[in-house]
Amino acid sequence: MLIKILVIVALLAIVSSLFSGLLFLYKDRSGSDRVVKALTVRVAISVILFLLLMAGYYFGLIPAQGVFR
Repeated sequence: MLIKILVIVALLAIVSSLFSGLLFLYKDRSGSDRVVKALTVRVAISVILFLLLMAGYYFGLIPAQGVFR
């Protein structure tokens, strides 16, 4: 159950970072690097989520399901 909550929180953080980058892209005309920082945060959270899912599967927190089980 904890892994599901962590995945949902990470996905919400990824989406909010993506939309903040979009907002900075349209609103910020001063040439600052807020768009790059927002997208860097999104990529970092995505990599952390991927590693969390891999570790969860490896340690048995995420059971194998589907056709190839």
